[in-house]
Amino acid sequence: MKKLLPHLLILNILAVLLASCGTSAPSYNYKELARASIRLNIDIDMKDNHRLYVESAKWLGVPYRGGGNNKRGIDCSGLTSHLYKKVYRKKLERNSDDQRTKNCRKVSKSKLREGDLVFFHNGRKKRTASHVGIYLKDNKFIHASTSRGVIVSSLNEEYYRKHWLSGGRVSDIK
Repeated sequence: MKKLLPHLLILNILAVLLASCGTSAPSYNYKELARASIRLNIDIDMKDNHRLYVESAKWLGVPYRGGGNNKRGIDCSGLTSHLYKKVYRKKLERNSDDQRTKNCRKVSKSKLREGDLVFFHNGRKKRTASHVGIYLKDNKFIHASTSRGVIVSSLNEEYYRKHWLSGGRVSDIK
């Protein structure tokens, strides 16, 4: 038994060390989350993708610019491309209809999840996406509006109900 005691002691120490590996609580910048929540006018829960909300909030108010790709001006597919690259480390096509057809699988409006793309038509070409945004939660999405720049809108607004095309889930996004 005396020979076994040091081995049991080492095993117990190893068990405690291994059990504690990877169990540390994630760290959150609560000030940054609070600012994002206020700017986006959305309650951000612990289970939500904080990176998506914090990064999205940084773009609010950026003016619309066709072909734009930075904070001096951005268009809708530029915004979704940037957010996906920054938040999910995924490269999306640079055109809204290409994002719909090449980067996504179709998702119904009732099955939308945080991070899904939302596509709209312009009323003339009803089978082609002319506008795209990223679904956040509670029927809200962020997008680059041609008239108001980067804003959060509701899928319940008449314009977006009327011009809805589809939702899209990018592969490998949970």
